[in-house]
Amino acid sequence: MKNVFSILLAFTLIAFFACSKDDDNAGKVTLNIRLTDGPGDYQQVNVDIQEIRIKTTSDTAQWVTLNTNAGIYNLLDFQNGVDTLLATGFMSTDTLKEVRFILGNDNTVMVDSVLYDMDTPSAQESGLKVKVNKHLNLDINTLVLDFDAEQSVLETGNGAYKLKPVIKVK
Repeated sequence: MKNVFSILLAFTLIAFFACSKDDDNAGKVTLNIRLTDGPGDYQQVNVDIQEIRIKTTSDTAQWVTLNTNAGIYNLLDFQNGVDTLLATGFMSTDTLKEVRFILGNDNTVMVDSVLYDMDTPSAQESGLKVKVNKHLNLDINTLVLDFDAEQSVLETGNGAYKLKPVIKVK
């Protein structure tokens, strides 16, 4: 009987410790960053988003990389209330100060059925910063960023195009 009790106690302790885990996200809030756009005169505006980083008021010197759904996004697919989840992550309850987009090299615009490459000065290295200054609650927080395709694409005059992003917090 003593052995049966010892064995049951051992299994109970093993099960208890196997089920308990450290929660690295305790005391943190969920942040979702979504992308939307307004109507534009282009057939496609494709932006190669590689990484999303955030900075809070308590982490002034450090950027935190979110779990990013990297890929090429046609901004015109996200009009009239349609959006897409770009990134998600956990952070302390704080004020979100800035969001940074790190872009890849495959940024294009389609005009009159012709696809043109878009130059994106410094967007691949340092990224595009968006000032936010939004306090985060204790539950799930969603930040919707309006990437304005119409205002973000500039024709340089020699048949080339440049991406100078205009991104607003909604």
